[in-house]
Amino acid sequence: MSSVSTASFVPSASSSGLPSTAEVVIVGGGVMGAGIAFHLAEAGVRDIVVIERGTLGGGSSGKPIGGVRAQFSDPLNIELGHRSLRAFQDFPRRPGADIGLATVGYLFLLSDPGQAAEFETGVRTQNELGVPSRMIGPAEARSLCPYVSAEGLTAAAYSPADGHARPALVVQGYARAAALAGVVFTTRTTVVGMETTGDRVTAVRTDRGPVSCATVVCAAGAWSARVGAMAGVELPVRPVKRQLAFTVPLAPAAPRIPFTIDFASSAYFHNSDDGLLLGLADPRQAEGFDTTWTPEWLDLFRAALRRRAPAVAGMETAGGWAGLYEVTPDHNALIGRSAAVPNFLYATGFSGHGFLQAPAVGEIVRDLYLGRRPHVDIAPLSADRFHTGHASRPEAHVV
Repeated sequence: MSSVSTASFVPSASSSGLPSTAEVVIVGGGVMGAGIAFHLAEAGVRDIVVIERGTLGGGSSGKPIGGVRAQFSDPLNIELGHRSLRAFQDFPRRPGADIGLATVGYLFLLSDPGQAAEFETGVRTQNELGVPSRMIGPAEARSLCPYVSAEGLTAAAYSPADGHARPALVVQGYARAAALAGVVFTTRTTVVGMETTGDRVTAVRTDRGPVSCATVVCAAGAWSARVGAMAGVELPVRPVKRQLAFTVPLAPAAPRIPFTIDFASSAYFHNSDDGLLLGLADPRQAEGFDTTWTPEWLDLFRAALRRRAPAVAGMETAGGWAGLYEVTPDHNALIGRSAAVPNFLYATGFSGHGFLQAPAVGEIVRDLYLGRRPHVDIAPLSADRFHTGHASRPEAHVV
């Protein structure tokens, strides 16, 4: 597919009729759904319809900046992140869009010797899989990010190949290229049920009418448990709110810094336009679909970062944003084909890692649909793993 514009993409079915039939219906128009649609269309699959309850990228993919990394503890997550990093670097050519990729690295700050030992093990695994990460000392961490206080810092893990990009631009790039290949995107359309015959889904019912189909792909993010239940497929995904804030424009301008994370508290910050983006996972956050941004959350962030990066903790802010993580019990994704409903595929539950793994997952779902062996063994990511006694492999590098 040739290079395409990054101008805002307008779905072709948002004002016209919803198709009554399709070969593939993808539920969810975020980065995962758009990426899967692109990879299927690129492989020659026709009659694809993407159904989105709101606007494209309006769910979890709506966050202003998304981290991209291959620094994980689990080899499968490392491979998914590493492969996706290469795809993000190639995005201007394929599918053809500027995504605001900033290869500034990821810097994990470690204040506990036990954490440092775990990350050291992770770095060895990452290096074996081609990731150029390394352990560094407090002085080098401070040189990479001048905001960091080295006091009480044990070590840090750093990979220069990581960074961040703009999820909205990735969604638009994938969607525009997929639409040029014939994919129909329909927005503001809610899936309300599914019709089944035997062990197969035969139609997806929406508030705008049914769509008969041969295959369904669930890429509905935090809403995936509801979508799966419509087909009799259990997808153990729960929604949890995550919040961000932005500083006012900084003068002098902030230096170019890595995506910097105080791992003990999960507080993080990185460059964003003319200031910094600030984030923190509140461990007390109740699950649910509420996405109201609460300024009081900033008190948690400031308290968490006051010792590790005091200058950042004291910066003036100018508003924020709240979105949803789609969390599974072991913080690993659900990717596969349902054993009970074989024409129901799913890619969800990424627990905050969906954006950075989207290109690799798009390839995997394409291959599952075409009956080809994916580039990695995704059997450990089956949604059935929590009931079959499959060995648990929880991800340790969770933010």
